[in-house]
Amino acid sequence: MMIEGWAVRVQKVEGERRRQELIAGDALDRTLHPRAEGSDLLIPVTGSPPGTERALFEEIQVPPTLPRHEQVGGIAIMQENDVSGAEEILKGRPSTHTVLCSEGAVKGEFRTKSFTTLAGIPTTRTTISEYGHRLIIDLSLAYFSSRLATERQRIHSYIAEGEVICDMFCGVGPFPIALSDRASWILACDKNPAAIHLLRENLLANNTGNVLPMLGDASHLGELFPDTFDRVLMNLPLIAIDFLPIADQITKPGATIHLYALQEQEGEYIDQIRSIILESTITERYLRSYSAGKWHAVYDIKKD
Repeated sequence: MMIEGWAVRVQKVEGERRRQELIAGDALDRTLHPRAEGSDLLIPVTGSPPGTERALFEEIQVPPTLPRHEQVGGIAIMQENDVSGAEEILKGRPSTHTVLCSEGAVKGEFRTKSFTTLAGIPTTRTTISEYGHRLIIDLSLAYFSSRLATERQRIHSYIAEGEVICDMFCGVGPFPIALSDRASWILACDKNPAAIHLLRENLLANNTGNVLPMLGDASHLGELFPDTFDRVLMNLPLIAIDFLPIADQITKPGATIHLYALQEQEGEYIDQIRSIILESTITERYLRSYSAGKWHAVYDIKKD
């Protein structure tokens, strides 16, 4: 719908400079879109200062403020059991098919969560897109964090063509699928059968043929698989450090290990890493805040 308002008429080439002047003078009408008219630009303004004219503008639609939630594919996750708020989210986000309430922290052997459906389709399964890849996930069956998408691209940028990689705790496969176009092949291990099932679906969905799914306990990798690797991923933040001797065992000299950890102070695991891998270069990186006084970090460990 078009709305009549006051406008300043300027040539298009002068449009941005004049708009900044109007912003500085607190005279820009931020509720209306500027409109081109031939070689001119009509900029909406508040009031009617000299040199203005009446013009029709398209109103800027301000999206409604929705209750706090995390969006994962077509699922919105709330921390509060707020049914009315869930209905608002469902109406305000057309691509959302389900609103869930998280019933607590990640728990159990397979790092899963429980959820209650507040609105929409009662499901914990959805599909997300991440840097050109399609990932099928089920939030109640296998752990997944979309917050590491940028981290996956960082690791991708480090990989040399033809590397052999092991993901010790692969989940539904976001790291292996993101890295597969540069690696020679990738061993993707997880002890959660549901995660491996979803991984197989995701490999098919992304036409990925150089990832080998393996259902098994990473603590036995040295016994179960005879090969050694150029790079190992250890994204099991609560206890990954316990598996570092295995990662050391299955990596070649000069290999890189990416150890993910939740910590309360900078460098919390450096001494422990050095006691296990005696000759190495360690780079610690902050990823994100996890909770009050605790953050998610990654240690890039380059074996000498």
